[in-house]
This record gives sequence, structure tokens and C-alpha cells, in this order.
Amino acid sequence: MDCERIDREAAVFEFLGEVPLLQRLPSSSLNKIADLVQVRYFDSGQHVVRKGEKGEGLYLIWDGKACSSGSPEVLVGNHSDIQLKQYDYFGYCTIGSDYEVNVIALSKLICLVLRHENSNLLHPKSIWNADETHEGIALVQHILSLEPQEVDIFHGHTLPEAPTFGHVFGGQLIGQALAAATKTVSYLKPVHSFHSYFLVAGETNVPIIYEVYRANDGQNFATRQVAAKQHGKVIFILVASFQKDEAGFEHHDLMPHVDAPETFKSIEELSESNESGPLPCVRTSSISPFCYHLLVVLLVYFLLMTFYQFSMQMLLVRKFLVSGPIDIRLCEPSNLEERFKPSLKYWLKVRGELSDEQALHRCALAFASDFFFGSISLKPHLRKEMKILALSLDHSIWFHRPVKADDWLLFSPSSCGGRGLSTGRMFNRKGELVMSLRQEALLREVKPTNRAPRAKM
Repeated sequence: MDCERIDREAAVFEFLGEVPLLQRLPSSSLNKIADLVQVRYFDSGQHVVRKGEKGEGLYLIWDGKACSSGSPEVLVGNHSDIQLKQYDYFGYCTIGSDYEVNVIALSKLICLVLRHENSNLLHPKSIWNADETHEGIALVQHILSLEPQEVDIFHGHTLPEAPTFGHVFGGQLIGQALAAATKTVSYLKPVHSFHSYFLVAGETNVPIIYEVYRANDGQNFATRQVAAKQHGKVIFILVASFQKDEAGFEHHDLMPHVDAPETFKSIEELSESNESGPLPCVRTSSISPFCYHLLVVLLVYFLLMTFYQFSMQMLLVRKFLVSGPIDIRLCEPSNLEERFKPSLKYWLKVRGELSDEQALHRCALAFASDFFFGSISLKPHLRKEMKILALSLDHSIWFHRPVKADDWLLFSPSSCGGRGLSTGRMFNRKGELVMSLRQEALLREVKPTNRAPRAKM
């Protein structure tokens, strides 16, 4: 009997995860809904609800078909026609509502009903947490919290505390777009890979509209394409693939030998002690908006070397590294030669705590992975007074194992190629490979122009 109950609960949860209206909810809400829904059976030709009568709540079609008559535009379904099938839904989930349509079973019909009194479960505080409060929640979780609009459409915002440096941070676009895609797929199919392209710089004071296209929904795989838009123009695209977990062969690369993260000083401690000498002075007059990638790398790199005094831009970068959403511990190079190699090793984790939802942890690491990545290939070529144009072109990640973004992970990126092709691997503390990454960035040295001096007036 217990086995039958467990099988039924698993089947209900799997079914609910395929309903578009519910996919945007946090997993905690979905678990509660799975416990509360009630099964209703209807024969062919039988009225499910009648026009003008109060219904039980929100009806989710488990099996069979139904049709509506009256005013189909008031249906809360994900289809514009009036024939309803598995995974469609109809009804109002507010107390005291009357139906404005007749819904009639076209065959034997099985529905799961979420009653009116439980309608609050459809309106969580966040897509990641049903009872989210601002206290104690990681900044990254707030940055990645989207506002669901219509089915498959989400709004994202750039928070005042989010890293920007003049334009929307590339990691924010990656993380939010992946979050939008994730919230249109069953929880039983976690993302295993995505590929993304940066098209236009995003404006920080304009909401970002994420439109999700359901390219494929199979039994074991699903594919989503996301377009991020501002002013009606696409600024970023992402294609993600999702797979239901299954057993298979196991092997992975060995983690590089480094000391535990606790043995290294934080960026804050390094900057306060200034053990490595003053930080570099970087001219910002003609730096691309996307050059904050480079500036972050410059700061981290020159913390280990002697250079000049702060510039205002570097103060902003240091503030971001010290109090930003990601905690970073650099693994210092063992010799001078390694300092000039196009590679870097560092421990990182999200500051604060994340909810237990695995999808959030993957989105958070996608967000964090864009910090140093694209500019690592500049490391052997940096010179004093050098001006660089740095533009992220694309970003791809493969997830190999479950991840925990609020615990320490070792990131080991390296680079090659004229366009700055960077590859990286991320390991957990047990030495397991959890992610592989690749990014291509356009890297150009800005040559000074010879202009005739202007007369002083």
C-alpha cells in the first residue's frame, strides 16, 4: 500500500511539473500543491463546470479531453482554442468566482483540482522561494528573481546592488535568461548545457523582457530558446537543453592540486593589507562599457604585483569584488613565470544562502562564471598604459553533476586564440568535475590617434 501511495505521489509531482502554469513556481510550492490536489472523474458528455456556477478551483487535465462553450477568452489555459487536453488548465482560483463558460468532457476525463482556499500557492513571493524574505537571502537570488508575465514571458530588472559598470553585467543576462528557460521546464529535467550570444549592450535602467520559445519537449529531453529584449530589440539569446536524470558511465578529469579555500585571503583582506603593493592605475577615458571584465582581471592580477595608485574605476571594481555577490579566493601562482600564463585558479562561492532548488544553484554559477572568464587571455599581453576593447561574444556551459553555489568551488579557466577563446573547469570540494565552460571574447588594443593640438581659448 505504501509503495502504491509513493508511486501515486511521484506520478502527481511529475504531472504537475509538465503544466506550464506551474513550471514557474518554486519547487516548495509544487510539493505543497501535489499534496493538496484532489482527483475528479467525469464521463464523456458530463459537465465539468457550468456557466454562472462557482467552481471548486483550478482544474488541471490529467487525462482525456474537454471543450468549452461561452466565452473562451476567459479560460486560464495555455491554448487559444476551446478544446482542452492533457496539461491544459481552466478555472479561477479565487474564492467566490463564478464560471463564465461551460466546460464539458469530450471523453472520460480525469482532473486534478486545486481548491480556492489554496490559491495562494499560485502566487509565491519569488520564482525561487514561496516564503522569501529579504533578510538572509543571497544577493544573487534577488538578481535572478524574475517577474512572470504571460506563460513563457518574464521580466527582469537590474538591482541597484547588482554589478553593472555602466551596462548590464553579462553574467546577469546569462543567469536571468537561464532562469527564464528553467521556469518553463519540469523540475525533473535540470539544465545540462546552454549556449548564449551577446548581441547588444543592455541598459541598466530599462527592464529586460525574456521571451521563451519551447523548441522541443520530449520524454527525457527538452530544449528552450530565450530572447532577451529591451526597447523591442533582441540584446541577448540563449539556447538551453534539459535532461531527465539517468544512470550512466562515470568519469571526470582530476582537479588541479590547490590548497583549501580557507588558507587563502579574501579580496577584502588583500586590499586592506595591500600586501602585494598598490593597485594599478587604469585610464578609463576610452574604455568600452564591457571592459569591466578586463578591469576585474586587472585588479585580481595586479594584487599579486607592484604597480601604481588607484583610479576611480579600480575603486569601483574593488568595491564590487569586496562587497559584491561572489566571494573569491585567489590561488596565488607559485612562480613568476606562471603569473604570465593565460590561466588562473581561484575558489569562489555565492555570498549568503540560496534556497535548495538545484536550478537556482546552476543559474547562480552561470551568473558567477562570467566575472573573469573572457579576459584571461589578455594576461600575457598586459602593459602599462595599455587601452583594451573587450567584448564578450558568447558563453557556453555544460553541467556534469549537481552543484551547490553557496559552497566553495574551484574554477580553473585558461585561454588561447586571437579572439580570446577561454575554456574552464569547475570542481567541487570533493574533487568532482561539476561544470565545463567556454567563452569567446573580442579583444583589441585601442591605438592612440594622432590629433593636431587644439588652441586654448
